[in-house]
Amino acid sequence: MAGAFQYRLRADRRPISVEGYRLAAQRALPHMIWNYVEGSADDNVTAGENTGAFQRWRLRQRVLTGHARVALGTTVAGVPLSMPVALAPTGLSGLTNWRGDVACLRAAESQGTRLVLSTASSYTLEETAAAGQEHHWFQLYPFGDKPFVSGLLARARNAGYTALFVTVDVPVRGNREGERTSGMTVPPTLTPASVLDAALHPAWWFNLLRHRRLAAANYVSSGLRGAGAAVQSVQAQARFMQADLNWDDLAWMREHWQGPIYVKGLLDPDDAERAIDQVGMDGIVVSNHGGRQLDGALATLDALPAIAERVGNRCEVLLDGGVRRGSDVVKALCLGARGVFIGRPYLYGLAAGGEAGVREVLGILRAEIERTLILMGCPGVQALDRGWLLPAHPPSTHG
Repeated sequence: MAGAFQYRLRADRRPISVEGYRLAAQRALPHMIWNYVEGSADDNVTAGENTGAFQRWRLRQRVLTGHARVALGTTVAGVPLSMPVALAPTGLSGLTNWRGDVACLRAAESQGTRLVLSTASSYTLEETAAAGQEHHWFQLYPFGDKPFVSGLLARARNAGYTALFVTVDVPVRGNREGERTSGMTVPPTLTPASVLDAALHPAWWFNLLRHRRLAAANYVSSGLRGAGAAVQSVQAQARFMQADLNWDDLAWMREHWQGPIYVKGLLDPDDAERAIDQVGMDGIVVSNHGGRQLDGALATLDALPAIAERVGNRCEVLLDGGVRRGSDVVKALCLGARGVFIGRPYLYGLAAGGEAGVREVLGILRAEIERTLILMGCPGVQALDRGWLLPAHPPSTHG
């Protein structure tokens, strides 16, 4: 572990890769919080497949193409982005670093991209929006309490969020055993061991006690912080989450949001077609919640081609899950994604370096995408298609 960490550091001791930031984040966080960031459901099969799926493809390399500069820009939800990478919604980011969502939004802006703010953000959607200069996007859990959801949508519109991402793969919480065994339950379970572990990370512990970003701020009464807010947010989540939500609920949200709206958490092309043709969604995010929900579900990169082929000519198709390198982004675009979202990678940066860490993770991915395209001989992300990929293990031609 130590040798790998040293290998991924610059001379000034900063990580040079997403993996380097992952190792730095693991060192910076108490075990309970690290399990929350890194953990997934059951036997971690789907989480592992998310990253492993990228290794089943190889990039086509063309030489002497003369492309010294490549174009990385794209457009998502009507917003020009400087590269095809944006920040996915991640709940309770303030547990990773007290600056949380505010730091992430500012870092995204500085790199010419956007943040999708989680319903379960550590800062309210108003606080987060006020910290930036651009309009960002809001993620909604489709809770069964329509008055509460209506209020959230009104708040998001008034705060300037211009696109809505509805997450549909959490009718119930996945079985995240790593979180449960370390005490990161709802509500958290503190033990002498977990308190001691937190004490061994004094900077994290000091900032948690000082800034008290313990709760999903959008669920609690205005101004409430600390333990009281945490209890109130837990009670609210338990009350609003319902397993019997259906397509009619999604259609209701479409009717009550004026602007681009995406459904996040689809893996099946039939579901994607229904979301576009019958409900009128503007886009699909191919996602399995980072492997934190249904273990054994398809890796997102494996699910992407069929969905892109079915609906890609009628809507924006995006992907999250397993992206750790710029070359991963390139492969996703070749298979039909317009862009990708990252979750854990920017939380690694947030844990290790706050806003600057998130900014550097995005910068690392940008540099890797650019270098990959130049080495491939491709002029830019808009030129990517299936023709730039080869299977890692071509079918045998022997009888």
